[in-house]
Amino acid sequence: MASNQQQEGAEKPAKRKPVFTKVDQLKPGTNGHTLVAKVLSSTTVLNKGRPSSSQNLRPTLIAECLIGDETGTILFTARNEQVELMKPDTTVILRNAKIDMFKGSMRLAVDKWGRIEVTEPAKFVVKDDNNLSLVEYELVNVVEE
Repeated sequence: MASNQQQEGAEKPAKRKPVFTKVDQLKPGTNGHTLVAKVLSSTTVLNKGRPSSSQNLRPTLIAECLIGDETGTILFTARNEQVELMKPDTTVILRNAKIDMFKGSMRLAVDKWGRIEVTEPAKFVVKDDNNLSLVEYELVNVVEE
């Protein structure tokens, strides 16, 4: 019986092909996005070092990066080692990215379940007059009667 279970476990489920999303398709409260984007700018917004006495706490580094594709742009929040990858004029593939809301506007982020890969320069021209992070959203509670 043990050998039978091993055979069943040997078949790995087929990996799903990633469905690439365009920037203009991003909506508040969504996640699991995979997209190719060009980094336009990167601004460090928080660089907090820790006292040397606390070895287990890492320094916190956060940068806001304007990224985009041929459909629009959005602000990406890069944390710690992600900041190194998000250099201006770099093309990146963001895997399993999610939308965070910050002061009523969308920010794209990749947490520990996602990945950032630097890839070859993209052929597209970034549409920089459609910044989705400039759109302000308001949470409205709908009461169903």
